[in-house]
Amino acid sequence: MDDLTAQLKQQITDALNLEPAAWDGVGDDDPLFVGGLGLDSIDALELVVLLERDHGLRIRDMAAGQKAFASLNAMADYIRKERA
Repeated sequence: MDDLTAQLKQQITDALNLEPAAWDGVGDDDPLFVGGLGLDSIDALELVVLLERDHGLRIRDMAAGQKAFASLNAMADYIRKERA
């Protein structure tokens, strides 16, 4: 796990008021929604806010959001790509 991925994991844990144990058994490539971490649509809105507030990035459309929020690594990749 790199620094950005670790930072995102902590930011998600804080933003969604998750217990750190929620990540037990959830890999960096596992889905954040449906299975994996098991997030829902309300959590998706919180992730959008997290990206805007903490990383200065906006999700342009639903397709971009689905791709960016597929997994922890997908979020990190989205941030890196948008910053480039």
